[in-house]
Amino acid sequence: MPYASRRRARDRGQVALEYLGFLPILLIVAMAAVQLGLVAYAAQQAGTAARAGARSASLGEAYGSTCRAAVSTWLADGTSCEGSSGGDEITVSATVDIPSIVPGWNFDPVRKSATMPRDH
Repeated sequence: MPYASRRRARDRGQVALEYLGFLPILLIVAMAAVQLGLVAYAAQQAGTAARAGARSASLGEAYGSTCRAAVSTWLADGTSCEGSSGGDEITVSATVDIPSIVPGWNFDPVRKSATMPRDH
C-alpha cells in the first residue's frame, strides 16, 4: 500500500475523533438556543395571561382562572396571577415559571402586568 493512501486512511479516523470531541460543544449550543426560545415563549405567555386576566377583571369576572387558562397547558402549573385595583383601573400580574432544559441553568420566573379600565 502506498504511503499516501495509508496516510489518508489515518486522517479519516482523525476527523472522526475531532468530530466526537466537538459534539458536546454543539449539543450545548443547541440546548442553549432552545432554552433561549423557552425564555422568550414564557415571557410571551405571561403577557398574554396578564392581558386576559385584566380583561376579565375589568368586566367584574374572576380573573384567576382566565389568567391561567390563557397559558399553554404545560406552563399552566407554574403560573400564578395577582390582581390589584386602584380607582377606575385594574392591574393583573401573571408570573410564569421558566422550564430549564440545560442542567445547572435555573431562571427566575417571568412576570408581566396589564392594566385595563373598569367597565362600569
